[in-house]
Amino acid sequence: MSGMCREVVTLQLGHYSNFIGTHWWNLQDAALVYDSDFPASELQSDVMFREGLTLGGHVTYTPRLIAMDLKGSLQTLRKEGNLYDTENENTAFTWEGQIRTHKESPPTKNAFLQELDNLDTGGLLAEADFTCSSSAVGHCSVSSAGASVAVETVNSSLERLQKTYRLEGSVRVWSDFLRIHLHPRTISVINQYNHDGESERLEVFGQGEALLQGPVLEDLEDRLHFFVEECDYLQGFQVLCDLADGFSGLGSKVTELLRDSYGGRGILTWGVAPVNHPDTSSIKDLYHMMNCALGTLQMANNSSFFCPLTLRGGLMRRPPPPTTFPLLNYDPMLWYHSSSVLALALDCMTTSFRLRQNSAPMWQLSDALTVSGRKVVSAYGSVPFPMMHGSCLPDALDAFADVLPWKPISACPEIGDGRCFGQSVTLRGLDGQSLVSPLLPGTEPPSSLHLEHSGEDVLASYVRLHYPSSPLAVQLLSGGSKLTPPFPQIFSPALSPQGFLQNQTADHYTSSQPVVGLPVLTSLQSSPATGLQLSELQKACAALDLRRVAPSFLTHGPEPGDITESMEQLRNLAHCYRQDRCRSSSEEDDDDD
Repeated sequence: MSGMCREVVTLQLGHYSNFIGTHWWNLQDAALVYDSDFPASELQSDVMFREGLTLGGHVTYTPRLIAMDLKGSLQTLRKEGNLYDTENENTAFTWEGQIRTHKESPPTKNAFLQELDNLDTGGLLAEADFTCSSSAVGHCSVSSAGASVAVETVNSSLERLQKTYRLEGSVRVWSDFLRIHLHPRTISVINQYNHDGESERLEVFGQGEALLQGPVLEDLEDRLHFFVEECDYLQGFQVLCDLADGFSGLGSKVTELLRDSYGGRGILTWGVAPVNHPDTSSIKDLYHMMNCALGTLQMANNSSFFCPLTLRGGLMRRPPPPTTFPLLNYDPMLWYHSSSVLALALDCMTTSFRLRQNSAPMWQLSDALTVSGRKVVSAYGSVPFPMMHGSCLPDALDAFADVLPWKPISACPEIGDGRCFGQSVTLRGLDGQSLVSPLLPGTEPPSSLHLEHSGEDVLASYVRLHYPSSPLAVQLLSGGSKLTPPFPQIFSPALSPQGFLQNQTADHYTSSQPVVGLPVLTSLQSSPATGLQLSELQKACAALDLRRVAPSFLTHGPEPGDITESMEQLRNLAHCYRQDRCRSSSEEDDDDD
């Protein structure tokens, strides 16, 4: 369907969620089309962005976003953002006595933020008045002294500079690599808990649950009303929530609020977890596992679907090694790196409800994946999708032989038994590449994939070789993820700037040119593997005597009886994924022991 924009409001709850969200919004910003001479993007940016006006009457284009974090988490970023300057407002004082001012030195900005400030405030950008179209920022023009001139946007300036920022040593918080302006109503700081330090930390589920009342609840409802009431056709909410700390409890209450207040709207919730936590310990590892279990259950109950996103090998206290990708040289322990990988996958997985043409709304995606109460789904990704420049899609898929091209990004390895209750597969970024086989008539095809007549048929046929009877939705987008500074350059030198594999004999194989585009393949699945993951998590948590090993977890609630009930509900949820499996009764009895 075209012509109608179904808006989405995004909520980011927690520090790692904001790390992923910052990369995700940077990707969206990089993909905006500012020149009307270029064709419109396949994605309708008005779904996620909103148009507004500054106090000076300048048109703005900012995310429809509410980002919650703790005191001390913003560093150089002002809570109100920089679009609406409130620092120079006159304040009337009635105190006539002596005033002593103590001024603290502001945090130091890294090289990227300093360059961004220069581009944002210097030269043409500082002197001109912007006028942007309301439909997906089709173009921007600048009126200066009554004349219309071409605008050099921050995007184009950064691309022209072609700088590769090495921020690995300077990124402390997510605002250290944020390249877009945020609306003054976006950032909500929870002052009851500290981002850093040893005291007043938001560490357990019950703390987060107890937060959503009083001023915090009023503040959230006020922000929600602001963004929701200006939507014409609100399709729902995209929620990113930290899963392993106290934000898990807050996210459970937030999704419950969304369900009760905006019934019938889609709520797609992504529970995110980093590979590592700073200052971790054995007791905190236990907290993390319990938070993951309780958050998964509660947010799944309140959402259209719930999907964990993590590069950890599992959600247990001692998980397997982190997920690796053949063409990525990323540091899984570095949040700046791991969140960028998950943001690329999320950018691909969420395209179905952001398309300009033939968009599938949130409820359609969730209904296809959550049949029979299976509200938890698992995600897989090939980041990047390995395709030789000048090759064709059938050849690229044939190269995997019997191995699937994607890796788990939900800590849920595939079983490999061909069983799946529902699946949504998205491949984007093969612009200029052949989607079908170029074989001449009469030539023997290397595989059945070379007989298909469209890229969608090629991809669907490949997936059905591994999941013969699985309900399947497939979509291809020609445009890939567009990478601009400060996205980390974590890619193999075998990749060209467009993200395709190069011929190893090419002269520019070791070129230092940054990767500026990337093809990505993702899969969202509801499968028995998800049930096994939930069952493993439930058994590990149910076996704990929290009153003995972690009484502090119960200090803020929930009560032991409530946790026992939640573990039974999680066990029942895991059983939903076994309904269609051919297993003997003896096997099922063994699993219940």
